[in-house]
Amino acid sequence: MSLVLPINDPCPFCEYLSGRRPYTIVERDQITATLVTREQRGQGHVLVVPVEHRETILDLRPHEADALITSVRRAARLVKEAFEAEGIAIWQKNGVPAYQTVPHTHFHVAATLPNGGTHWGPVPTMSIEETDAIARRLRAVET
Repeated sequence: MSLVLPINDPCPFCEYLSGRRPYTIVERDQITATLVTREQRGQGHVLVVPVEHRETILDLRPHEADALITSVRRAARLVKEAFEAEGIAIWQKNGVPAYQTVPHTHFHVAATLPNGGTHWGPVPTMSIEETDAIARRLRAVET
């Protein structure tokens, strides 16, 4: 039995990575990319995705899975340092019953909010200028 997947055609993450739709990319290599989500559910909320379209975690090749977890760990460190976080939330979903909304494997990484946790309901959509500012803050950790 296959997982029931959401339908998004074209894939928004593939559109962002190709440059066909604007989005803030913190960093990218041959295998993974880290994007600042326009829907900030925590402080410095980013998405870590494989560059190649892979619908679920089950579709990843072993080297992609290894690279993704390394990039998730790196994103967690950047978010922790940039936002002086007391907690880091990391989540990943596969299939509509698990509330996956984009059929492209992705990990969410965010510093927890000042009172703990992350936002799960509706949140405002940020502008590209606002997400660019978050990316600059994350990149500044390396300098």
